Amino acid sequence: MFPNEILERLENTGVVAGFSVERVEHAVPLTKALLAGGIEAIELTLRTPAGMEALKAVCAEVPEMLIGVGTILTPETVADVKSAGAHFGVAPGLNSRVVCAAKEVGLPFAPGIVTPSDLETAIELGCRFVKFFPAEASGGIPYLRSMAAPYKHLGIQYFPLGGLNADNMLDYLKEPNVSAIGGSWIVKQELVNNEDWAGIAARAADVIKASKKGSKE
Repeated sequence: MFPNEILERLENTGVVAGFSVERVEHAVPLTKALLAGGIEAIELTLRTPAGMEALKAVCAEVPEMLIGVGTILTPETVADVKSAGAHFGVAPGLNSRVVCAAKEVGLPFAPGIVTPSDLETAIELGCRFVKFFPAEASGGIPYLRSMAAPYKHLGIQYFPLGGLNADNMLDYLKEPNVSAIGGSWIVKQELVNNEDWAGIAARAADVIKASKKGSKE
């Protein structure tokens, strides 16, 4: 369900900035600030009333960003996200109706998984790129390694989110089956409220600089 082109772009950027927006007018300058700092992929989560309009604005005005959408919980939302122009979608959990809807409209989609049973359901639905959530609360890298081991021969790639930060991101990025990580710590709400786009660009640049110090084993 994920074209190689998108997977390669995710792996190249390494860190995907996750955020919600309260005000539509903040979406475009925030996305441009992240891009200026070197982050080339985002996960804009649909957790606020402004989410869908913010997505439309970003897709229209920052097409060079790889635009992902999070918290897609219904088949109807899948269609709206695809129509808005998003490049891919993710969810915190695995809903087979949502996965099938994404397949129908051609939206690359990564469902959330946290157990072997979740993963087997995702595999049966044709998914080979999945969101590991909540990563740290579920046991972090040791748990991911144990859970993923029986499925290694299938080439599953993981997108960990939840509890990741500047201190542990390199450990995740060094995992050979982790294409990219999600970071909600990058976009500080205080900076957004103050419209400090330069501050957000600087934080993004720091994260990208730090992430490049790691390498796959």
